[in-house]
Amino acid sequence: MSRTATRIRTILPSTGRTALGATIAGGVLTGLASAPERMGRLFRRRYPTVAVTGMTGVGKSQLADRLSRRSSGNGVTEVGSAVMERRTRRSARLHGFRFLVVPGDNAATRLGALDEVFHDEPVDGVIHVVANGHATPRRTAGTTGAASATREEQLAAELEDWAITAHRIASMAVRRDRPVWLVIAVTKADLYADELDDVVHYYSPGSGSPFGDKIDELRALAGGAKLSVDVLPVSSQGGDRKSTISTKQASAMVDALATRLAQLSGHV
Repeated sequence: MSRTATRIRTILPSTGRTALGATIAGGVLTGLASAPERMGRLFRRRYPTVAVTGMTGVGKSQLADRLSRRSSGNGVTEVGSAVMERRTRRSARLHGFRFLVVPGDNAATRLGALDEVFHDEPVDGVIHVVANGHATPRRTAGTTGAASATREEQLAAELEDWAITAHRIASMAVRRDRPVWLVIAVTKADLYADELDDVVHYYSPGSGSPFGDKIDELRALAGGAKLSVDVLPVSSQGGDRKSTISTKQASAMVDALATRLAQLSGHV
């Protein structure tokens, strides 16, 4: 036996050596047990989850497709989805976002999805999608033919839809120990390109508009310091002969939204 080993045996009696071995083993096991949790936190910071909410027909899925650089296809799809859709945006720097697109129908599947993203596994941020009253109407169940609704009816429906979502955002924000961010994405900007400033103002806190008042109420419930609010116009389409917004302009709007998400998430 080496002299070093002999010294250790002399300094540490057998009970001490046993305790030291148990301490080392315990530290190793604790480190192994906490490794998945640390990896989970790291993954969450690099790929925060974002709830995409809004009423049926405002273009939630199409916007999530653009943000995740996913093709939506050229076919005409049925307005609205009955299940929560998932998208992922990845960057070359190993950052990105996981988007959870909440169904717009006021049905059990939608309410369950809202509970999931705001209570069961709270998201890191929210994109609430509105369309300035230009949401694509959905047919009543069991009917055929094109659906119709006036812009005033759609704006009223937006407010009703927002009341449901805002309540859950406030409930999530008061439980969090860090601020929650919210982006109001005003889609279909190509339909009112010459009114963008006025439309953005309508959806902004402090504007005095019906929607702005609802945002102010939410901030009062959640605590102004615990909820940041941005309002950004977005066009998921553009470039055809009838569009007032070019493909380049539409892409720039989506890029501006993606950049703001990165800033809010601490990626830049």
